[in-house]
Amino acid sequence: MKIPNTQTVQIDQIKPLIDFSKKMNWLLEYDSDKHQLIANSQGGWLFKLFLPWNYQINSDWELIKLPDFHLGVVAIRSGQAVCAYFHQDELLDHKVFRAYMVRKKQGKSQIKYLNTKGKSRAGSRIRLEETERFFEEINGRLQYYHSTYPIERWGIACSKTLWPYFFQSEISPPFDQQSSSLWQLPVHFNQASFEEIKALGKVLFQGHLLLAEEKENALANLKLTKSQDDENTDEDW
Repeated sequence: MKIPNTQTVQIDQIKPLIDFSKKMNWLLEYDSDKHQLIANSQGGWLFKLFLPWNYQINSDWELIKLPDFHLGVVAIRSGQAVCAYFHQDELLDHKVFRAYMVRKKQGKSQIKYLNTKGKSRAGSRIRLEETERFFEEINGRLQYYHSTYPIERWGIACSKTLWPYFFQSEISPPFDQQSSSLWQLPVHFNQASFEEIKALGKVLFQGHLLLAEEKENALANLKLTKSQDDENTDEDW
């Protein structure tokens, strides 16, 4: 699991990268929605640095580790989901959810099917009931995290098609769509599993550097080169 087209940056490499940017008089800005540090020049952005989730950056561009970081995450797609809780950078709890939501012949989720075919048949009604239960169980787990741990950050990977069912479930999530504590997870999930959520932890608690293709030579002195990983074209989580 990796953020597409990036290379991993260790914590002790981030300060030299920032110092080099200052020396080059590049304009630094922080994107709070994506937890990214962006370096710009007159010709556009040079790099985007995905910062570790358990660190914050101050107005002097200093990276500061959060002393007691609590993170809850959820990744959802039709028929499968996973919730997890991290303290600092350690995975302490996870739960996988599955539901009968996909019509076997067409391979289409019941939610998409309803947009054109309605919900009169018994199989459709069963899938609808499964869908409702699916989101209630997911949100029940997230509410458990919220009531048990001092969660300060939430991460989500979920297709916008499913957002209404997630946020309007009878059991609601412990955050809303516009919450400042909610960040999009920057990776794709292939399946809901313990292995995937462990891999997610390794991604979130490291830095990741995305270089503008035409500007890679500007960072040659730092010996930082772009990864050639292909972007996963699977359905976004």
